[in-house]
Amino acid sequence: MLEPNPANHWQADHAAQLLSCYRHWTGHDLIDPSLPPPEAAHTLYGVPFVVLSHGIEADPCFTYANLTAQRLFEMPWSEIVGLPSRYSAEPLVREEREHLLRRVAEHGFIDDYSGVRIAKSGRRFRIEHATVWNLIAADGSPAGQAAAFSHWHTLD
Repeated sequence: MLEPNPANHWQADHAAQLLSCYRHWTGHDLIDPSLPPPEAAHTLYGVPFVVLSHGIEADPCFTYANLTAQRLFEMPWSEIVGLPSRYSAEPLVREEREHLLRRVAEHGFIDDYSGVRIAKSGRRFRIEHATVWNLIAADGSPAGQAAAFSHWHTLD
């Protein structure tokens, strides 16, 4: 998969979807809402907090990971995008992750998620106060889920 280029139409569209759905569910903006789509996509990719999304497959795969997410999970775009998102959690906490995804599906978003995740190297870290929200396609159908968080710490 190619590295992200905000000038690509689909990437600007996906960033716009992430941003508009976040605003729809939370009433807040992740970044300046007045930015034109290519600039918004570029800004979202470089913000100092994690933004991730995954699709609606039976085993959802990551569809987006900004640069902060790539660094935290120790994977470049070409590795993380397309990876089943369940691999971001250790096997023992995957049931907890499934419960989280069900809560988001039922309520549109949550803004109180905390949990343990794992980087490619096996390094474990705990995320705190994550917002997880549903993504909605232009036709109103479900399009996936996204998450944003700025608080995490490495576990020993």
